[in-house]
Amino acid sequence: MSLWEPRTELGRLVKEGKIRTIDEVFANNHIIKEPEIVDVLLPGLRQELLNVNLVQRQTHAGERNQFQAVVAVGNEDGYVGVGIGKARQVRQAIEKATREAKLNLVPVRRGCGSWKCSCDEPHSVPFVVKGRSGTVEVTLIPAPKGVGLVAGDVAKAVLRLAGVKDVWTRTRGETRTTLNFALAVYNALRNTYYFRV
Repeated sequence: MSLWEPRTELGRLVKEGKIRTIDEVFANNHIIKEPEIVDVLLPGLRQELLNVNLVQRQTHAGERNQFQAVVAVGNEDGYVGVGIGKARQVRQAIEKATREAKLNLVPVRRGCGSWKCSCDEPHSVPFVVKGRSGTVEVTLIPAPKGVGLVAGDVAKAVLRLAGVKDVWTRTRGETRTTLNFALAVYNALRNTYYFRV
């Protein structure tokens, strides 16, 4: 990481070692504008490609084809991000989506909100949360230990990267649209921090 030249104040603080953890970044309400900050503070970040689509745009010269990639990143321990990238080549689209996912990284509050389980371990969501994107609405319901992720494949990938092990989900809308489904789950997880507990 010695080749990285920070372009923002937060980047300089991270490179100088004044900010050592990602928790400090969110505690002080800093906005992450460089993906390298996430690389330094969360070295064990995993990524998963959720979808690659061919999209077309009409221009004066005709149709332009591009690939659209949807990528989720997370450390499987309370941080998750989802990003979208478009490019003429698949690899570039995935790289763009990964960069955006790192910039969209958010903390996820986990807990044991199920009345059937009183283990006090952070394995599920602490309360019922909803998230929307487009026509898709996702409700995350706390589940007791051992239930697993009762959700669609896209939602499972995002929840796994966030570190949620047990949850029930209820969905409405066109969940076959991978992008909206992933963003709805991401928004629901982000909403866990909107309530002061």
